[in-house]
Amino acid sequence: MSWTDMDWPLIAEATLDTLLMTGFSLLFTVVIGLPLGVALFLTGPKQFFANRVIYQSLSFVVNVLRSVPFLILLIVMIPLTRVLAGTSLGVQGAIPPLVASAAPFFGRLVENVLKELNPGVSEASRAMGANSWQTVFLALLPEAFTGILAAVLVTAITLVGYSAMSGVIGGGGLGDLALRFGYQRYQTDVMIVTVLILIILVQLIQMFGDYLIAVLQKKTH
Repeated sequence: MSWTDMDWPLIAEATLDTLLMTGFSLLFTVVIGLPLGVALFLTGPKQFFANRVIYQSLSFVVNVLRSVPFLILLIVMIPLTRVLAGTSLGVQGAIPPLVASAAPFFGRLVENVLKELNPGVSEASRAMGANSWQTVFLALLPEAFTGILAAVLVTAITLVGYSAMSGVIGGGGLGDLALRFGYQRYQTDVMIVTVLILIILVQLIQMFGDYLIAVLQKKTH
């Protein structure tokens, strides 16, 4: 197949599927992972709601999900994915395992961002009469916003790579296209194009994220 004979509409559709997978997975990852990260932080040692049992339980679940290779998680979750999404194929079927893999990762990043905050932020908030919840939502989270945004950026890039791997089980997108045409049909040009598109997507996400973080940092200084 020559470059001019390549099925560009199919490549465009696969690119859109990858963007949809990444976008929806990132949304659900933040919705689940942000509260998880805050809970890990708050129940950790010497924190507002320090609870060893809860912290170790949450930490165990996070570590287990993070330690399972994504490809294996894709296969293991097929029955659950069918229950949650109605199918284990296509964009819809790829989202649950993507979220299951990325949410614990993002949650741990959020926990680390909150841990790295200056203790003076919390102390100043409490000195002004704020209770524990007010300190978290009105002082700590706004102060950690830039760091959390950076964590979202890292997670988004990770999801682009994971979405490509979902093609192994028919998850759709560029990974599925590369597998079916680039690998199984030995169409090297298709493989090259899909890889280039993935590289471009990652670069665009990184550039947009860096720009957004730089703008926010200027506003806070």
